[in-house]
Amino acid sequence: MPQTNKARASGGSSGEVSGPESGEPPPARAEADQSDPLIVKSPSDPKKYRYIELSNGLKALLISDLTQSESNKEPVAKEEEDSGEEEDGDSESTNEDSSCVRKCSSEKQSAAALCISVGSFSDPADLPGLAHFLEHMVFMGSEKYPAENGFDAFLKRHGGSDNASTDCERTIFKFDVQRKYFREALDRWAQFFIGPLMIPDAVDREVEAVDSEYQMAQPLDSNRKEMLFGGLAKAGHPMSKFFWGNAQTLKNEPREKNINTYERLREFWRRYYSAHYMTLAVQSKETLDNLEEWVREIFIKIPNNGQPRADFSDLQDPFDTPDFNKLYRVVPVRKIHALTISWALPPQGKHYRVKPLHYISWLIGHEGAGSILSLLRKKCWALALFGGNSESGFDQNTTYSIFSVSITLSDEGFHNFFQVIHIVFQYLKMLQSVGPQQRLYEEIQKIEASEFHYQEQMEPIEFVANICENMQLFPKEDFLRGDQLMFEYNPEVISAPLRLLTPATANILLLSPEHDGLCHLKEKWFGTQYSVEDIPQEYCDLWAGDFPLNPDLHLPAENRFIATDFTLKTSDCPDTDFPVKIIDNERGRLWFRKDNKFKIPKVYARFQLLAPIIQESPKNLVLFDLFVNILAHNLAETAYDADVAQLEYMLFPGDHGLFIRLKGFNHKLSLLLNLIVDHLANFSTTPNVFSMFIEQLKKTYYIILIKPDQLGRDVRLQILEHHRWSVMQKYKVIMTDLGVTDLMDFVNRFKAELFVEGLIQGNFTSAESKEFLQYFIEKLQYKAPPAEPPVLFRVVELPQTHHLCKVQSLNKADANSEVTVYYQAFQTQVTALIKLKECEDTQLGEEVDRNWFEVLTQQYVFDRLNKEIEVLKNVTKDELVSFFMEHRHASSRKLSIHVVGFGEKEKETHGDDQSSSSPESQDTEEKTSSYGDVSELIFLPASPILAKASRITDIRAFTSSLNLHPYHKILQ
Repeated sequence: MPQTNKARASGGSSGEVSGPESGEPPPARAEADQSDPLIVKSPSDPKKYRYIELSNGLKALLISDLTQSESNKEPVAKEEEDSGEEEDGDSESTNEDSSCVRKCSSEKQSAAALCISVGSFSDPADLPGLAHFLEHMVFMGSEKYPAENGFDAFLKRHGGSDNASTDCERTIFKFDVQRKYFREALDRWAQFFIGPLMIPDAVDREVEAVDSEYQMAQPLDSNRKEMLFGGLAKAGHPMSKFFWGNAQTLKNEPREKNINTYERLREFWRRYYSAHYMTLAVQSKETLDNLEEWVREIFIKIPNNGQPRADFSDLQDPFDTPDFNKLYRVVPVRKIHALTISWALPPQGKHYRVKPLHYISWLIGHEGAGSILSLLRKKCWALALFGGNSESGFDQNTTYSIFSVSITLSDEGFHNFFQVIHIVFQYLKMLQSVGPQQRLYEEIQKIEASEFHYQEQMEPIEFVANICENMQLFPKEDFLRGDQLMFEYNPEVISAPLRLLTPATANILLLSPEHDGLCHLKEKWFGTQYSVEDIPQEYCDLWAGDFPLNPDLHLPAENRFIATDFTLKTSDCPDTDFPVKIIDNERGRLWFRKDNKFKIPKVYARFQLLAPIIQESPKNLVLFDLFVNILAHNLAETAYDADVAQLEYMLFPGDHGLFIRLKGFNHKLSLLLNLIVDHLANFSTTPNVFSMFIEQLKKTYYIILIKPDQLGRDVRLQILEHHRWSVMQKYKVIMTDLGVTDLMDFVNRFKAELFVEGLIQGNFTSAESKEFLQYFIEKLQYKAPPAEPPVLFRVVELPQTHHLCKVQSLNKADANSEVTVYYQAFQTQVTALIKLKECEDTQLGEEVDRNWFEVLTQQYVFDRLNKEIEVLKNVTKDELVSFFMEHRHASSRKLSIHVVGFGEKEKETHGDDQSSSSPESQDTEEKTSSYGDVSELIFLPASPILAKASRITDIRAFTSSLNLHPYHKILQ
């Protein structure tokens, strides 16, 4: 499918109205709180917008969430109780009733985001990672608010959050908070750009935080690929820099070279954190006039150094080197085969109105008949394909744009990877020969225009983060839509990069665990093992000539799933605040609610197909996983048109049933559901497809087991949930001799006895909703099970003492450890702590998620949120402290799960304990291999500090004698 990482912004097209300079009164307006007249919004966007420029050069977009009725109310700019004198996280709240409730108002969070046009490209050569480090350091207090963690403490007290990220040429800061604290939060936040303290004492501590991020990033293959790829750039080009930074580059080496990191940080801040590099977006349920007053008053104090922006646009063709057009074999962390073919193109950002790479990626990533993936799937060579440009700073900047085709290969595909590459080149040659197609371009335009027109609102913090970056990239009229719409068809602009996608200019990365022990080069920063070789001459000769096209590869046909009817339906039943039951019998149950709040022509439909057969054995669980994966594979080609037409669907195996989730324009959603049910009813597979997914599932289970957090979760649930089969047990089953007959026997038994429960919300009538469940019943012809299958596991009652289960990580290449501490209670305080804030739903999907949880668990407490808020209002600080003290006691029902990684300190602590459970296997294992045995848990002794905890070294023996808690189900 096409690759994109950019978030979709909610809103319409934007225009320009410049604001006054500092010290001048706001311009006279015909009406108070007037929105900019040139901003054209989507009809589904209720917000108001105003663009202003401050005299220091900062540009801001003000976004008001106020409705017409709310705009007449007096806004609360600042809560009197919070004087701003609490500078640290230890101060107590001055709320008179000591209530833990920080937010019970039904409204959106207020949010702000600021983008600075500087990033890791600007790192000095002798201090790699300095831009990322500065992003951390500016939060360490300010001259006005000197407490080191004062801002974070302020946000936590008032239901807020914050984050920041550093890209190649931009850095983004964002936060959200309750509306009544927004004015003060803006002032506190702005001080990081006005007068940050960045005290020397904090440098070493924050270096450790940066180093921790680097350590966490190391096991991710995506990061390792980027570092390896960037290292292929020309010497001196910023793409070859180490963007992350770590203790070595920011502390150890600077000390050895007598570099004062603190002074260089200050220098970097003065040079690049200048107001005229900054774009700001603020959103709140305030009037535009209020927001403008606040922004002008607060942000005018950010200094402007008058220096020109960093400009790297003259550093074109960073990968025009002999090392680029080669084959790189890489040893991945994950046990998968993956092929990535990449081209470095001239920067394409200026062509955003045409979006040539988006058009090309839409075709390359197509999964329907005639596509690359369709042909590869028929050959059982590939499982997934992503094509295009992610629009991240790494993929697209002022020096170049990447175009990549990434394919997840089967074992068979890996052994035929050159033929896979040839099919990609054949498809590209076909596209070049037929040229850009206006019919296809206009089809994409139509789909994306409909989605933009009726899109649901984003969370404010994500929306403002997206918009403040757009303000760096697009002219004012396109702030809200520049990253989303294809404005004009221009075949010449599309053809230019398309012509450059040739075999002679491609870079090839091949990841496979089969390369382990064969790759003797090591990337400097992430330690990625790789090798490099020339493309074999036979393929060079083939691709240099006029090779024939493949008749199985062709352009997609017209899409029958594109919606054309966006009428809002009239309800055929009384309006309700919560879903109501419209079908309830021995074969199924259906809940329904007609949307009358968001008023968009979309529907959410969710179903669970419960079957008692699933939990009978680990073998059945493995067969169930295979069934769902192959079903999705069978659907992929025919359902892909629905997917690109914004009809989303997802199939995934739950603990007790098959989950089917659908979302999209209601006009054609029934076509998609019928297609899914038809494939379910007529399920079949071939030995080749079955073998391909057997191998893929082996890798999936393996990947879960080598991740410390996933292994820790699996161990914890084995202990707590009665009759839960572990991933390790499933891994052992998948390694046995399963066949197609086993799968078909399971599927037939699965379809024979089912209970189907669903929820439908949105622009549908109850009569249309009933047809969905009826289609399941008529098409599958299943019988009701003797008893309604459970939807949850029963939970064991832990003894009243501290138990510890400490196991060795199964990934020898990962130094990270994982600790989980679980306290068991059925107290009222637990319910009170479930939710500490209530926030207005920004989109229908949030309401559906909440209601689906009630259906999924068969609790049906659809007004749970209101009940929790009422409980929270009565919980005091003393009760919370009492609860904490009671359950931290040694006699509490406490379970600790430790997954110990292979770090240096862990090796010192455990020594010989960090070995295989089979000592003789360690002698025969290749020392160069990072892949170990994952079929057995290795239990480790407790550290001295936990010597009093009761160790668990045999999970089944421990749980077999424990009592079980009953099912919790609301009957009335």
